[in-house]
Amino acid sequence: MLLSALVFGLLGSFHCIGMCGPIAFMLPVDKEKPTKRFFQVLSYHLGRIFTYAIIGILFGILGKGFYLFGFQQQLSIIAGLTMILIVVFPKITKHNWLSKKMSFVILKVKSALGKELQKKKNDTFFVLGFLNGFLPCGLVYMAVLGALATPTITQASFYMILFGIGTIPLMTAFVYLGNFTKGSFRSYIQKAIPIVVVCIGILFVLRGLGLGIPFISPNLEMNVTSAVVTGCH
Repeated sequence: MLLSALVFGLLGSFHCIGMCGPIAFMLPVDKEKPTKRFFQVLSYHLGRIFTYAIIGILFGILGKGFYLFGFQQQLSIIAGLTMILIVVFPKITKHNWLSKKMSFVILKVKSALGKELQKKKNDTFFVLGFLNGFLPCGLVYMAVLGALATPTITQASFYMILFGIGTIPLMTAFVYLGNFTKGSFRSYIQKAIPIVVVCIGILFVLRGLGLGIPFISPNLEMNVTSAVVTGCH
């Protein structure tokens, strides 16, 4: 299931580039020194991934609580169904109190980003990436649901890190080349994203059902029992 995080990142970057793309394009990189620019862009990505790792840890702690109480399978099913419902009924995520809260967060983060963009210190790019990681994004929410359904805090954090890594290729290309995703290609990707999200949601549901299908829907209760027995010996 960890590979689904990479898929979210790779495809999600086409969706999120509308919000994060302008920030990446405005990075005060040194265009006269390719090596320096490379490390500046790398620092920016590390900042974003660091934020995602923190988010993964926070939701991993929450998911671990469910796991200890035996709700991990149910949580996986709920996460999968939520992914599917958000795609099938997108209006349920609009015009609610959460949207208003997110608007407030966006304004605060963008204000901090604007101030940081005016600086050119050694830590500027890492801080820009760190703040960028907190910008609300639908695909980030999907990745968080996936992280929440993982059995350990480490896996939850790694899930979010993989999501961040998946966004690196397109975001880097945007820094160097600008917006090259216009036209039919981007349109095809945008149409493919909901389909992929639904497929991953179905995988999470199957995983939670524990049907005994190797790799897709393993019997989690048997795995836990086996692990306990092994630990006792």
